[in-house]
Amino acid sequence: MDALYRKGRATAAEIMESIPDPPGYSAVRSRLATLEQKGHVRHEKDGAKFVFIPSVNPNSAKRSAVRHLVRTFFGGSREQAVAELLDPRELSNEELNRLADLIEKARKGKKR
Repeated sequence: MDALYRKGRATAAEIMESIPDPPGYSAVRSRLATLEQKGHVRHEKDGAKFVFIPSVNPNSAKRSAVRHLVRTFFGGSREQAVAELLDPRELSNEELNRLADLIEKARKGKKR
């Protein structure tokens, strides 16, 4: 899906070209078929080729993936997930300031 979101639309071969150490063509086609059955992608015919297109807006997919990550690894606790990301050794002062601004905006939004 990452490769398909980056390209916007692509054939299985084009997706393989953009994946480091890709699986075989059959595996990529199989995964695309599964993603299509689940409603994540759709395809159009371009001559003999199938061109795959994401069906889900990237922002919706991102929110869904984050919710799944929080449920799976942090028992549904957003606080624990954020705490895991706040390793001060890996964050610059600028990143910490931007995060503090986001928290302040969230607090103001709650006061409405």
